[in-house]
Amino acid sequence: MAEDLNQQEPTAEEKAKFEADVLKAAEDAMKMEAEANKADTAQADAAERHCEEQGDEAIQKEASTESAEQPAEPAAEDPTAALKAALADANDRNLRLMAEFDNYRRRTAKEQLELIETANGKLLEKLSEVQDNFERAFASENKAQDLEAFEKGMQMIYNQFAKILTDAGLEQIDPTGAEFDPNMHEALMQQPSETVPEGHVVTVFQKGYKLKNKILKTAKVIVSSGK
Repeated sequence: MAEDLNQQEPTAEEKAKFEADVLKAAEDAMKMEAEANKADTAQADAAERHCEEQGDEAIQKEASTESAEQPAEPAAEDPTAALKAALADANDRNLRLMAEFDNYRRRTAKEQLELIETANGKLLEKLSEVQDNFERAFASENKAQDLEAFEKGMQMIYNQFAKILTDAGLEQIDPTGAEFDPNMHEALMQQPSETVPEGHVVTVFQKGYKLKNKILKTAKVIVSSGK
């Protein structure tokens, strides 16, 4: 009985050989499975490439058909003709602008002339009142026997006249005692002076006038030559 039990129990060598056989069988099975998967993958890739090639051929045939059906593109336009057309258009615009500018210039000049005439009209209207007063003063029925009253009337008319000119922007130049300025004064002569320094105005022979900052008429003066 003991001898039978010893025969049933495998030895250590037998166990090691059994385990080695099992391990080898597992490795062989894994290799076979990997080779099978590799073959399947290669077959799938080949099928996919075949489909892609068939699709590319179909696309190329379709593109060839479409290109054959499409009409030929028109020939490019002559660049010289395009440039000539652009030049003609630019000349036309230039002529229109010149005509518009000329009309604007004429209209502006006319408006300026009308503005000047309107301003002159208002000034002349006020000056006509001065003339009316002079005529009334010299009328026979208004002649005063009293010279003082007549002088007073003339002074009033003069003041009215001076105010109209001042309101219009006219300024009188009276440089008595001032330093001589050739831009505003005209020297008639020089004369010695005990009180007026050399190069200054001694006497104003005729007053000057300016409108705003523009000299209308220089003052005629006598200039001191000193002591």
